[in-house]
Amino acid sequence: MGTVRNFEDLEIWKLSRELVNLIYKDFRCCKDLTFKNQITASGISTMNNISEGYCRNSDREFRFFLNISKASSSEVKSMYYIAEDQKYVTDDIAIERRNRCQSLMNCTSKLMTYLKQSKV
Repeated sequence: MGTVRNFEDLEIWKLSRELVNLIYKDFRCCKDLTFKNQITASGISTMNNISEGYCRNSDREFRFFLNISKASSSEVKSMYYIAEDQKYVTDDIAIERRNRCQSLMNCTSKLMTYLKQSKV
């Protein structure tokens, strides 16, 4: 693992930022404001909980916020099923975004495990 000086150096934060930008792109013209607001908020939560947790005073607190971030990623993943079913996005986009969410959740879990095992 490389040196991490700021939350912006974290790969999971970079991935979550990309996901947020894709969410905004995918639903820019969505007229279902309830759906649009919820998926956008979930994406933002994914990204912001990583940064907030990183700035906490302990690995334990960081893991707590990473867990919230992971849950928000799962919510985004679930909402892409709704988006697919409602034809807000194509099937291919929905599948790709769900795969991104799953990858982000997997990476987050690995970081949480690392933090739990490290005694730094």
